[in-house]
Amino acid sequence: MAFEYEMIVCIVNTGFSDAVMDAARQYGARGGTVLHARGTANPESENFFKITIQPEKEVVLILVPTAIKDDILHALYKDVGLNSPGQGIAFTLPVDAAVGLPKASDEGKK
Repeated sequence: MAFEYEMIVCIVNTGFSDAVMDAARQYGARGGTVLHARGTANPESENFFKITIQPEKEVVLILVPTAIKDDILHALYKDVGLNSPGQGIAFTLPVDAAVGLPKASDEGKK
C-alpha cells in the first residue's frame, strides 16, 4: 500500500520548534503542531549518547506528502539533530487516511 502522506514527528529541546519548522518549510512543509512534553531519559542514556538531556521538550508534528519526507528529515538532522543544541530526533509514521487535505498529487494545483 502506498501512502500519500506521512507524519514527521520531531522531538527537540524546548525553544527549538521554530528551527524545526524553518528547516521543514525549506522543503515544502506548510505547517505543524507543537506539543509541550517532558523527557524521561535516565543517566545511562545520557552516557551512552554522550549528551545532556533536557527534561523539557517540544514535539513537532508535521503532516507532509510522502514525496518530500526524506528531504525534510535530512534538513532536520542537519539543523536540529542530536549534534546540535536542539538535540532533536525525528521519525515518520505512515498516514493511511486524512481529511481536510488535498490529495498529495493535487498539491500545487489551483
